[in-house]
Amino acid sequence: MFRTRVITAAILLPLFVGGVFFLPAGWWAAVLLPFLLAGAREWAALAGFKPYGQWLFCLLVLMTGVPVFLGAHYFDLAAIEQSAYWAAVMFWLLCAPLWLLSGWQVRQPLLLVLTGWLLIVPTWLALVRLQADPWLLLAVLGVVWIADSAAYFAGRTWGRHKLAPSISPGKTWEGVAGAALAVAVYHALVWHFGFGGVMSGIGIGAALLVACLLPLSILGDLFESWIKRQAGVKDSGTLLPGHGGVLDRIDALTSTLPLAALAVPWLIQRA
Repeated sequence: MFRTRVITAAILLPLFVGGVFFLPAGWWAAVLLPFLLAGAREWAALAGFKPYGQWLFCLLVLMTGVPVFLGAHYFDLAAIEQSAYWAAVMFWLLCAPLWLLSGWQVRQPLLLVLTGWLLIVPTWLALVRLQADPWLLLAVLGVVWIADSAAYFAGRTWGRHKLAPSISPGKTWEGVAGAALAVAVYHALVWHFGFGGVMSGIGIGAALLVACLLPLSILGDLFESWIKRQAGVKDSGTLLPGHGGVLDRIDALTSTLPLAALAVPWLIQRA
């Protein structure tokens, strides 16, 4: 399993990074779109929708997400896109924590549709929008990737105290501490050798953003784990060998990228 996981990552990561740097925004959005729809179908399946309901949800995501992107990109309707980000951020800051703390098992189809939309569409829009500065996008993604990897290895090595045993028994507070330390080191190195020289005036703001992204990435991971536990499955899908489904790979991105899409342009303006 670990070998398959590494091989899949070794194939996809160079393609992803190449797309970030070399594809125009429209093509980048188009390349990401099939993964958006795969994630939408996985969410609909986890929500318990029948096959026709899953495809209807994919159609809804396509017919709403693409016009938002096109409208903001070509007709200066950025307020609509910003509203999507704000709605997603409010969900992650207010609704998702209460959802997990209460152990809420949602059955209402309309609420599940709305939640799935907030997880998937703003994430796709943020990936497209932040590609305008590839290095900044990779720096943001690096926070999530470093946190996830460090939490995994620290948890396996030193993990004793469970973080949320009823949701994800494998996650520990030691893993969280390892993630926090690794992200702090990562941010210090990236800032010192990269962005600090040209964005020195926003050092505190950048550090605060990273400090917010870390717990949000853990929250996104836990939320998807809870939804999968409720659905009685281990992975959201089988599209990515060794990794599971698309949602299994972007769970932490769904909770972090909308905030990054709001905060990064704001910080750049002040730099």
